[in-house]
Amino acid sequence: MFRDWSGSKAGAINVIGSTSVMPFAEMLAQEFNGRAPAYEAHVQGGGSTVGVQATLDGIADVGMCSRSLKSDEAQTLNPIAIAYDGLAIVVHPTNPVDNLTRTQVRQMFAGEITNWKEVGGPDMPIRLIVREESSGTREAFMTLIMGKSRVSRKAINQDSNGAIKEIVKDDPNAIGFMSLGLVTGELKSLKIDGVVPSHDNVMNKTYPLVRPFLFITKGPPTDHAKPFIEYVLSPHAQEVLEKEGLVRVR
Repeated sequence: MFRDWSGSKAGAINVIGSTSVMPFAEMLAQEFNGRAPAYEAHVQGGGSTVGVQATLDGIADVGMCSRSLKSDEAQTLNPIAIAYDGLAIVVHPTNPVDNLTRTQVRQMFAGEITNWKEVGGPDMPIRLIVREESSGTREAFMTLIMGKSRVSRKAINQDSNGAIKEIVKDDPNAIGFMSLGLVTGELKSLKIDGVVPSHDNVMNKTYPLVRPFLFITKGPPTDHAKPFIEYVLSPHAQEVLEKEGLVRVR
C-alpha cells in the first residue's frame, strides 16, 4: 500500500521530459490523480534534454530522463531510478534477420553496412530511422552501441518512439531503436549478440542494451514533488510498470 495523500493540499505537479518515460508516467499520473485528488500531476514530453533543462529552470517539479545523467548534470540534479528498460532494435515483422551483433548494429547506423544482404537479409538497402539528438533514447543508443562512431547523415530523424514505430512498421527495409516497453506485435525486436530482448533478460542483465528510466529533481525532492515520486516507487505502481514491460527497481 502507498501513503494516503488525499488530505494534502499542494496543487499541480509538473512532470516534463523523456517521450520514452512519458506514456508510463501518464498512466501512473492518471491513477495518482484519482487517488490523491488534492494533487494533479501533469505530464508532458519534449525529450530527456528538455526534461533536464526544465528541471534546472524550475519549470518542472519532476523531470523525466531515459538515460544516465551527464557528469555536469549530476552536480545539480538528483536522479531517481523508477524502472529499467531495454533498448530494442526493431525491424519490420517480415524482415528475415533475427539477430545482430552490437558491432553489426554500429556499422549499420554508421553507414558502413548499407544492404540487408550483408547481415543475412534480402538484397535491399537499409533505411536507418533514429531519434533526434536531444532524445535520451538517442543518447542511450550512442553510449550502448555507437561509442565514438557517428550516426550516418542518411539516417532519418524522428521525435518520438511512436514516430519510429509508425515508419518501421510500414517499411520492410527500415531499422530503428526504441523503448522495449513500447514495442508491440507490429514490430520485430532483434536479438542482440544472440540474446532475446525480454523482461527477464533485462532483469538478469544478459540483454546488453539496458538503460535507466529516471525521475530527476533539482536537489532533493521538494515536499511538493515527493507525493508523486513516492507513489511511482510504491509496490503497486512498480507492479504496474512491470506489467507494462519495464523492470521494477523495487
